[in-house]
Amino acid sequence: MTSALTIDDPTLVAILANRFEAIGREMTNTLLRTARSAVIGVARDFSCSIVTGDDRLLASAAGLPVHIFGSHLQSKAMRELHPDLRDGDAYLHNDPYLGNTHHADHTILVPVFVDGEHLFTACAKAHQADIGNTLPTTYMPFARDIFEEGAVSFPCVRIQRDRRDVEEVIRTARRRIRVPQVWYGDYLAALGAARIAEKRLQELTERYGVDTIKAFIETWFDYSERRMREGLRKIPSGRYIGKATHDPFPGVEQGIPLQVIVDVDAEAGTVVLDLRDNPDCVPAGFNQSEATATNSVVTGLFNILDSDIPHNHGTFRCIEVLLRENCVAGIPVHPTCCSMATTNVADRLVNATASAFGDLPGIGLAQGGAAMGADSAVIGGTDNRRGGSQYVNQIIIGNNGGGAHADTDGWLTIALPVTGGLLHRDSVEVLEGKYPILIDEVRLTIDGGGPGRRRGAPPAVVVYGPRDTPMTVAYAGDGGVHPAAGVNGGGPGAKAWGQILGRGDSPIDIGTMGFQFLSPGERVRASGAGGGGFGDPREREPELVLSDVLEGWISREAAVDQYAVVLAGAIEDESLAVNVQATEQLREHQRD
Repeated sequence: MTSALTIDDPTLVAILANRFEAIGREMTNTLLRTARSAVIGVARDFSCSIVTGDDRLLASAAGLPVHIFGSHLQSKAMRELHPDLRDGDAYLHNDPYLGNTHHADHTILVPVFVDGEHLFTACAKAHQADIGNTLPTTYMPFARDIFEEGAVSFPCVRIQRDRRDVEEVIRTARRRIRVPQVWYGDYLAALGAARIAEKRLQELTERYGVDTIKAFIETWFDYSERRMREGLRKIPSGRYIGKATHDPFPGVEQGIPLQVIVDVDAEAGTVVLDLRDNPDCVPAGFNQSEATATNSVVTGLFNILDSDIPHNHGTFRCIEVLLRENCVAGIPVHPTCCSMATTNVADRLVNATASAFGDLPGIGLAQGGAAMGADSAVIGGTDNRRGGSQYVNQIIIGNNGGGAHADTDGWLTIALPVTGGLLHRDSVEVLEGKYPILIDEVRLTIDGGGPGRRRGAPPAVVVYGPRDTPMTVAYAGDGGVHPAAGVNGGGPGAKAWGQILGRGDSPIDIGTMGFQFLSPGERVRASGAGGGGFGDPREREPELVLSDVLEGWISREAAVDQYAVVLAGAIEDESLAVNVQATEQLREHQRD
């Protein structure tokens, strides 16, 4: 559908660019308001995007980075597998070997036809409550291959023809998924979002004409490319290497060392992100899919560039990502398990890419807390309040801390590096109303963020457990051994951890990965990981350190030990203040 036409009127370009984003937002609101599971309808673990008919990402609204940057791979699979696609079709795609992220993310693809031409594809991707895994969880960290994983796979299958469900596909999903009614409700929500986009895109094209819309697409891509090249020219040419290590786990006792080699050509305004020099795939669920390997390093790069650079095909013209097959951060070969492809290693790749530039003034970003441990687990069981019906759901009540930037402290509610702050935290009241869970405590930790001239954000500690029936808790965190690193002299964030309460006289350490059966009265207590700091902590303004102590971000002891700031007085009588002379002497002594 590529057109040689462009639009010279910048006002019209701005109007159409915003109109496409508005369609994406309408998709988002549709899915958010109509989904049945809390992981979609409350935590917002879904994304919507619009791809051109020839598989170029056009608009993504406020989609999660880990979901969005592979949309074109899925639409490409749809076109190649279904040369007979037509108006009224819809496709269900969750196959990580054909461009999807991982099996837990079900994507609805609707080809949008205008005057008989396939002009767009509307994509609505949502993380499911259950996908038929061998355990009641969408994450299978210890599965050695897809068969142990157990997920029902839909390799871009037609789920609607002429806008009517293909019943064989619906029956397959209902038979294999533990919560079929929840799944079907979420499917209808995603389908509705894609159909809304179909209608709006057809209306928009009818109003402005096919030629104008095609010309806009090329103009918008060209503009985005120029903006991206301008952004890359602010980075000095050279090779930058970012590193991170995933924690050890059974079968991979040394953990997974990862690196991203970044070659920037400032004059050309281009960048190459090379992931080929990483270990082979591991016999577990932590392997990346092609989509997540690509979008993780692209996300890390975008994190250090101007936030108003559009994220679309035009931008991607300036980026080359080098992958290899059978690589833990590359292209998996069936039956390699990719169950955890959207967290863990993906988070570490985002961190490694952004922190590679940590020594550049005003550009780099410290590493953020990674993955989801027992503080944000998948819970399951039966609900006596609803006739003993089964439930499964990913809860998002914990919090990892974001890494600090050269100019700002870490982002408190970033949740995960791969989600970029767009994943919402669950409402305690909604969770307790929808599921038989009791949440006793959610609080931020003191001294949880990595110290630095700019401080990393702290994680949250949560305590929860079953109401009156046993509950399963599946979790696969990271950062319990290798914390999020600081850059440019900043310190690491706090390590993640987990415990079981009520099973004996003392708390039982459960680490960051595992599967637990909780009886009524037992509780999980767990913490996410803190973000790394940026710069020497002893260069942080003493007034900010005082404010940190007063607001509970850091302890008074840390003010002295980590920031070399001496405080006098007490918080209780509001007399706490910086002892300027003692602080200057202490910092001078430490510099000497």
